[in-house]
Amino acid sequence: MSVDTTSGARARRNTISDAIRRSALRMGDAPALGFSDRSWSFRGLDQAIDRVAARLLALGLKRGERVGAYGRNSDAYLILFLACARAGVVHVPINYALTETELAYIVGQSGARALVYDSFLASNAEKMRGRPGLDFVGTFADGGDIDVLALATSDTVIDPVDVEQDENDLAQITYTSGTTAMPKGAMMTHRAQMYEYVSCINDLELSRGDRWLAALPLYHTAQMHCFTVPALMLGAFTVLIESPVPEQVLELIERHRITSFFAPPTVWISLLRHPDFATRDLGQLRNVYYGASIMPVPVLQELRARLNGARAFNCYGQSEIGPLATVLRPEEHDARPASAGRPVLNVQTRVVDENMNDVPPGVQGEIVHRSPQLLLGYWDKPEETAEAFAGGWFHSGDIGVLDEEGYLYVVDRVKDIIKSGGSMVASREVEEVLFTHPSVSEVAVIGLPDPKWIEAVTAVVVLRDGHAGDEQALIAHAREKLAPFKVPKRVVFVDNLPRNTAGKLLKRELRVTMAD
Repeated sequence: MSVDTTSGARARRNTISDAIRRSALRMGDAPALGFSDRSWSFRGLDQAIDRVAARLLALGLKRGERVGAYGRNSDAYLILFLACARAGVVHVPINYALTETELAYIVGQSGARALVYDSFLASNAEKMRGRPGLDFVGTFADGGDIDVLALATSDTVIDPVDVEQDENDLAQITYTSGTTAMPKGAMMTHRAQMYEYVSCINDLELSRGDRWLAALPLYHTAQMHCFTVPALMLGAFTVLIESPVPEQVLELIERHRITSFFAPPTVWISLLRHPDFATRDLGQLRNVYYGASIMPVPVLQELRARLNGARAFNCYGQSEIGPLATVLRPEEHDARPASAGRPVLNVQTRVVDENMNDVPPGVQGEIVHRSPQLLLGYWDKPEETAEAFAGGWFHSGDIGVLDEEGYLYVVDRVKDIIKSGGSMVASREVEEVLFTHPSVSEVAVIGLPDPKWIEAVTAVVVLRDGHAGDEQALIAHAREKLAPFKVPKRVVFVDNLPRNTAGKLLKRELRVTMAD
């Protein structure tokens, strides 16, 4: 007997938009989100998403076309992402620290048909007008072809938006620095993100009763996809702020009786060192999450002690897997405080040698994954996609070790990616900029241990003959062409860079020498 499996496709569909709609129907007028002096119920947020999605469709944006989002945290930023998901178009988050040149690359490479920006970024964003394929330029709250906040807060009542789409459609293209000078766009489907949300809910022990503070950038996958969207799915309340200013974070945790908060180690360190940490009532903060870079064990121990035994979760992963891959749960911290934990519900992880054979416990190898949470591939980069999935597993680019019980320890990056303050920096991109300075003969960019940044971007430079070393001039040169988080914190001048007999630069040796 033949069965028609197509007629019920919409009824079986499970997109990000479907999940948010279900939450709104279930939670109604319960509080969902607070930002600045605005508050949103689940019902009101869902209606705002409909109004913005309807505008995207009215402009003529079609299923699968891309919308760039260039701005800081706001309710409008979150609403635009969810409206894209509802309209069947693809959201492209863009780091607001990027320069005009870096912005132009992502707009062009993604083939974005629309760009929405924050007003303080107008000088860069408005220069994108007239680029081939970019038909619409709007803002989060300041006019244009799309004005997200004006649409969201309108009194206009419209019918719920329900367009033809599939859970295997792209929801987002997330640009990651990778290991080359130019970023790669990880193609994430609705299906992949939905699997990842289930992993987060299960392994991070999220619940409807949580009260969240979201302070890290929503363009970053950890804040958006590990915490903020899963919280909305569950029916939990979130306070959203623009950035993690320590005194504001601590005040809001006390005022809103926040129970759950995520931050990279650099932010946790800034909170611990702030005088308000000792005077604010943080007693309701029971779940503390950290990730994006390696947490120094002494800092972790201090954090747990000063929060009176708050439950700590170490989150490890990368954008290409949604981003959560492994978790070290609270009860596992005492025995293994330096571990990244074990794979989450929907992830299978191995540590392998160059021939894809499992290495024995305690032996270093590359971390690889299989999971329905994984990216579909890199946008318009078939060779990089094939390389990433060589051998039928996704190659993380990280070096790790598994112990006898399957706990993962992250040791190093395979190709010299630097994680500085929770952001990924490709050393080659910084090197290519510094090579354009007339005084530079050779340069190697590495990450060195730093009490604030965890890894500080450091340039090791060999000068051209007849030139004097000017650290501030090189930093200023880099600042003109790179986002602030990519600019070297320090420049060191040397006579020669270490190489092997084949002429290959030995960055590992350089890191050891410079650290000493």
